[in-house]
Amino acid sequence: MKIFSKTDIGLLRDENQDCVWSASLSDGACAAVLCDGMGGEAHGGLASRIAVDVISKRILGTFSEMMNRNSVRNLLITAVSAANSSVVDAARKQPEGAVMGTTCVAAIVSGGRAYIVNVGDSRGYHLFTSEDSECIQQVTKDHSHVRDLIDRGEITEEQFTYYNHHACPSCGACSFMGTASTMQIMAESLGLMLPGTALMPATCEDLSVAAEEAGKTAVALAKKGVKASDIVTLKSFENAIMVHAAISGSTNTLMHLPAIAHEFGIPLDADTFDRMHRGAHYLLNIRPAGEWPAQYFYYAGGVPRIMEEIKDHLHLDVMTVTGKTLGENLEDLKKNGFYEKCDTYLKKTGLKRTDIIRSFDDPIGTNGTIAILRGNIAPDGAVVKHSAVPKEMHKALLKARPFNCEEDAIYAILTHQIQPGDAVIIRYEGPRGSGMPEMFYTTEAISSDPELSASIALLTDGRFSGASKGPAIGHISPEAAQGGPIALIEENDLIEIDIPQRILRVVGINGEKCSEEEVQRVFNERRKALPPFKSRYTHGVLKRFTQTAHSPMQGGYMD
Repeated sequence: MKIFSKTDIGLLRDENQDCVWSASLSDGACAAVLCDGMGGEAHGGLASRIAVDVISKRILGTFSEMMNRNSVRNLLITAVSAANSSVVDAARKQPEGAVMGTTCVAAIVSGGRAYIVNVGDSRGYHLFTSEDSECIQQVTKDHSHVRDLIDRGEITEEQFTYYNHHACPSCGACSFMGTASTMQIMAESLGLMLPGTALMPATCEDLSVAAEEAGKTAVALAKKGVKASDIVTLKSFENAIMVHAAISGSTNTLMHLPAIAHEFGIPLDADTFDRMHRGAHYLLNIRPAGEWPAQYFYYAGGVPRIMEEIKDHLHLDVMTVTGKTLGENLEDLKKNGFYEKCDTYLKKTGLKRTDIIRSFDDPIGTNGTIAILRGNIAPDGAVVKHSAVPKEMHKALLKARPFNCEEDAIYAILTHQIQPGDAVIIRYEGPRGSGMPEMFYTTEAISSDPELSASIALLTDGRFSGASKGPAIGHISPEAAQGGPIALIEENDLIEIDIPQRILRVVGINGEKCSEEEVQRVFNERRKALPPFKSRYTHGVLKRFTQTAHSPMQGGYMD
C-alpha cells in the first residue's frame, strides 16, 4: 500500500511546528501521524516531534496484520498516551514560563478499515467520490470550545454547520469591524486610499473599477515622486482617530497608527486617542459591537458617509492621494453619484442608511469607544474598548487570578475554575514576552458566558482580536517581560477597575484592602523574588522582535 505525507510552514512562522510521519506497514496496511505543535516555534515544534517519534515507534514495534479491531484501537490509544507522557516530561525540563504542547491525529489502515485517533483540533477526513463528484467529510471530532457547546446541547450540529457556512458570506475582508476592516478604514481616513473604497465587498461590481483606478493613481504618484509621508500629517492622524471613535474600531489600532506615525516622524501616543475619544459620537451599528455584517458599511456610504456625519470635527484641508483635499473629495462624491449607487446596494438588504450609520444627532454613544486606563498595574497605560464592556463591569472590585500564558488561562475558563468576581490576569504575552500574538478564544470564551461576561474581567499585557468584545483590558504597560507591575500580581490580590475615571490598580493584598503605600511595599518585596525573564525564542524574526520591540502603548514597533 502506498502512502504519502507533507506539511507546509504557512505564511507567518519561520519554523514549521508541524511534524508528520507515514509508512507502509505491509502490502495491505499503512499508518500516518500528524502533530501540530503549540507554544511558540521552538517548544511547539519540539512537542510535535516528540509525539510523532513516540507514536510512530510504538506502531512500527507493535502492529501486526493479525491484530483484531480492539487490538489496533488499543495500540493507537496507548501510543497517544505514551506520547502525552513524553511531552509532559519534556515540558518540565524547559525554562520556567515556557509552554509546549501539540495536537495530534493518527491513523492505521488495515483490512479495508481505517482506525483514527485524535487529540485537539487536528482532524481526520474521508475523501470519496459521490455521483461523479469528489467529496470530503470530517470523521474526527474536535476537542474545542465549539465542540463542547454542541456536546452540551447549547447549539446544534445544524447551527454549527450554518454558522460555518455563513459567518463569512464571501471572500474578502472580515465580516465584522475587526482589525483588518478597521485598518482599511484607517488607510482611507489618512488620505491614502481612493475615497469610498474601504471595505468594498469582494463580490461588488465596483471593485474591479476601483482597483484599476487605484493602480493608475499609484503609478501617477510614483512618477511624481510623491510618498505617503508627503501626504500624511498630524491632522491626518487626528482625522483617522475621530473616524476610529465613530466606528468603534479595533483596539489594535492603538498599536498600528502610532507605529505608522513613528515611521513618518510624527508623535502620536495613546493619550491622544483617549483625549479625542472623550465626547466623540459613536455611530456605526456593525458587528461585533453592533447588529450587521461589515459589507453593509459600504452599502451605507462607507467612510465618506461617516465623515459627512462628523465633518465639523475633521480637518478638511488635509491632502489625499487624489491630489485634492479631504473636503474637496467629499464634495466630489456628492456630485458623482457615489451615495446614490450605495443606496441601490443598501435597498436590497431592506435596511435604511441610519440602521447602519447613525446620524451625528442620534448616536449609539457620545463618549467614544476606547479609554486609556492607568494605575499601579499599568503606569504607562492600558486600553479598553468600553463600548464592548457590559455596564456592570465599568466599575468593579475583583480578585486576581494570574496566569503566565494564554493557554493556561483559557483552560481554567473552559474548566470552570474561574468564578464571578475574578480578574483573569494573562501576562508575558506582550511584544517582549511572546511577540504579542492575537488573543481570540479567551475573550470569546468569556463573552459567550452570560454569567462571566458581566462579572469578571480579563487583564493582559497582550492584545486581542479586533473582533473581541466583553470586559477585556489589554496592552498593559510596562509589560511583564520588562518587569512591569503586572508581573508582581499574585492570587487574590484585589483589583479595582474604574473606566469612567480611567483607573486600573491593585487596592488590596491577598483579599484584604490596604493603602497604596502598603501595595507598593509588597510589590517591592515581590520584585526582589521575581526571577529574570527568559525569552522562549532563541532565533529568527521573533527573537529579534522580542529583543527590540517597544511598549504596546508606543506602537510595539522594532528599533
